[in-house]
Amino acid sequence: MKMSTKGRYAVMAMIDIAAHSGGEPVSLAAISERQDISREYLEQLFGKLRKQKLVESARGPGGGYRLARPMNMIPVAEISAAVDEELQFTRCDGDAVEGCVKGQRCNAHDLWSSLGRQMMYFLSSISLEDVVEKRNLALAATIKQTKDRHPDQRPAA
Repeated sequence: MKMSTKGRYAVMAMIDIAAHSGGEPVSLAAISERQDISREYLEQLFGKLRKQKLVESARGPGGGYRLARPMNMIPVAEISAAVDEELQFTRCDGDAVEGCVKGQRCNAHDLWSSLGRQMMYFLSSISLEDVVEKRNLALAATIKQTKDRHPDQRPAA
C-alpha cells in the first residue's frame, strides 16, 4: 500500500482546521507550525482542496481557511482524492495487467486489489469529525456500514 506525503499532509491539515477553527479561518502559518509542514507545500495542497470545495478561503487580517462543509460531511477519502492522491496497492495501474508480472496478473493481484477497495471504503466511511472526536475509527466504520446496509436498524452494542 502506498499513500504519498501529499495525501497524508492534506488529511493532517484538514484535521487541524477541523480541530482548531471553531468556524473561524485558520492560517496556513498556524497549520504549518502545529503540523510541521512547510507553508509553501500547504499552499499547493490548499489550492487543490479549495478547487474541490473542501475549504473556503478568507482574506485579510485574521484570514485563512475554513471547512466548506460540516466536518461530519467530509470523508477522509475525499481529501486524499482532492489532492490527486490515489492509494496504490498493486504494481498495476488500476486493474490493468501491465506492470504486474511479465504482462500477466501476479498471483496476489486480486488480493491486493480487494484490500485497496476495502481501504477506500474504510476511508470513505470515516469523516473528519470521527477523527477529531477521536472516535474508535474501526467501530465508526462498522456502524456506518451497518447503517448503510440497514438504515432502519441500530447496530448491536
